[in-house]
Amino acid sequence: MVRAAAAIFMHLLAAPVVSETIDVGGHSSVDLNTFECRDITRSSIVQRVCYDRAGRHLIVAVKGAYDQYCDLPAETFDALMGAPSMGQFFNRNIRGASGARFACRD
Repeated sequence: MVRAAAAIFMHLLAAPVVSETIDVGGHSSVDLNTFECRDITRSSIVQRVCYDRAGRHLIVAVKGAYDQYCDLPAETFDALMGAPSMGQFFNRNIRGASGARFACRD
């Protein structure tokens, strides 16, 4: 039993690490290697959230489509993750009226 568990563990360590790349906004690809991603199950609007603290970039999946927000402070990300209603917080403070503030410039 111990040998089998050790063999499985060693196999997992030897498996190649593949970074995930997603299409954002239908026009660019983003490598999620530097992002911390979380699948969201407690929101009917937000499905997945990925945040890069060093780059201050947020990627949010809503209805299967990813959108990216730039220069988003870590405090805003933390507030989103702790909000009683993630969808309401996202719509009001990130995507909504203040969304232009976090728009990514090419």
